[in-house]
Amino acid sequence: MTDRVLASDLPRVPVGDGFDDLVTWCTDNLGWLFDGIGSAIESTVNGLTDVLNVLPPLVLTLVLALLALFLRGWKLGVFTLLGFGLIESMELWEPAMDSLALVLVSAVVSVVISIPVGIAAARSDLVSRVTRPVLDLMQTMPAFVYLIPAIFFFSIGVVPGVVATVIFSLPPGVRLTELGIRGVDPEMVEAGEAFGTPPNRILTRIQIPLAMPSIMAGVNQLIMLSLSMVVIAGMVGAGGLGGEVLEGINRVDVAKGFEGGVAVVVLAIFLDRITGALGDRTTVSRAMANII
Repeated sequence: MTDRVLASDLPRVPVGDGFDDLVTWCTDNLGWLFDGIGSAIESTVNGLTDVLNVLPPLVLTLVLALLALFLRGWKLGVFTLLGFGLIESMELWEPAMDSLALVLVSAVVSVVISIPVGIAAARSDLVSRVTRPVLDLMQTMPAFVYLIPAIFFFSIGVVPGVVATVIFSLPPGVRLTELGIRGVDPEMVEAGEAFGTPPNRILTRIQIPLAMPSIMAGVNQLIMLSLSMVVIAGMVGAGGLGGEVLEGINRVDVAKGFEGGVAVVVLAIFLDRITGALGDRTTVSRAMANII
């Protein structure tokens, strides 16, 4: 009883009210900006979806299988052929391509934002200290919370799904980029400085190439996090496989939900192995492989 009395005596801190006021202010004063961002995102996603649907499903499946064969080997090539063939046979090709387009656009936006921020954090302790709690908040905040302001800013559709996905997937890209650059051997940097190399050239010629395996690991992780948001994005009208799974939940249709989940798994394995193969093809990774 005493604990309850003490708890009730504490003043309420209106954190949520302050955030609501911020969202309202942004909606009232920055509507033009959000309209422009929304139009750009929607046009890009729709354009990429159209590109993915230009070729017949079986032809695109063969193209992706050959890509997997070239980058990773015959095992991933066979898996790609069978996996995407299974998606087509389950009549989920169009939703899968919608989700793939959403994930790719979200991943590209996340990479464009996260790598420069990670570089800035690696080169400045102040930036690192400022970004660290922000990234902690972004990683621990429930993903559903991101959808609330996204709906206010961009209404229902694919755009709030992309925005929420970008916010959710940014942290690993920033963290692993910073970690990779900070992990570069200081003697390598000092050797460049001793030869009078400008700081920007040291960054582009020494630090980034040596940090590339870590950076690619961050890219891989943000793509996986983007895929994990597919179902949640379906709740705000983004469609794709998330919409299929959500429809299965609403109808208590186990078969429909399971088939949508299997298609998501196929996309996840394919993108994970492809990005991992690209990371293994960096100069540093090939050099380390030759040494080993």
